[in-house]
Amino acid sequence: MGIGAGSVVLLGGRSEIGLEVVTRLCRDGRPVVLAARRADGLDLQEQALRSAGAGAVHRLEFDADDLAGHAEVLARAVSVAGPVAVVVLAFGVLGDQARAEQDAGHAVAVVHTDYVAQVSALTHLAGLLRRQGSGQLVVFSSVAGWRVRRANYVYGSAKAGLDGFASGLGDALAGSGVGLLLVRPGFVVGRMTEGMSPAPFSSTPAQVADAVVAGLHAGREVVWVPGLLRWVAAVMRVTPRRVWRRLPR
Repeated sequence: MGIGAGSVVLLGGRSEIGLEVVTRLCRDGRPVVLAARRADGLDLQEQALRSAGAGAVHRLEFDADDLAGHAEVLARAVSVAGPVAVVVLAFGVLGDQARAEQDAGHAVAVVHTDYVAQVSALTHLAGLLRRQGSGQLVVFSSVAGWRVRRANYVYGSAKAGLDGFASGLGDALAGSGVGLLLVRPGFVVGRMTEGMSPAPFSSTPAQVADAVVAGLHAGREVVWVPGLLRWVAAVMRVTPRRVWRRLPR
């Protein structure tokens, strides 16, 4: 399908990975919409995108956890800068696994942001882009959701749900003119994982963004980052559970 003409919308305007993706997409002068909480504090992000070549940068206040406000905000996001080429959903939280095992409220909060809010946003966006007749959705799953591990099962379960939902939505969009790219990175070394020891097959936000943009241009439906994870994942599926439960993050 590739990348058509139009603007780029980033949901999660402070996301390192999201901003890396958008920086690469806006170099041809595309307008950009940054949607995030405290949108008036996105000066540095806007400046970076303008320096990268964005034709215009628009900001919208967006609280992913406010499901009731999704329809209005997302409708504005896909209309404020004209026809939309790509929407990048890059909001989410890692959460605290140890806390989530004791605090049900925290566990639910992680799942709400990483799964429920994504389902809501994607459903609204799919409808909006269907009516437009074109556009690409970029959804970030994780290897953590491919087979959920004991070490991070709350976050992993949310990503597992999102992976399944996005896979089904991508199939439902077939033939509509709208595409969905599902991205499955391994451990990403960045602000979200600061202080954590990198896991095997780690990558950086820049490396993830390179893979995403290449996948969009190639019209791919799924991208693993790094690509070797596709084969590691096949082994993960058949690892005996008694071994699997002892694996670290």
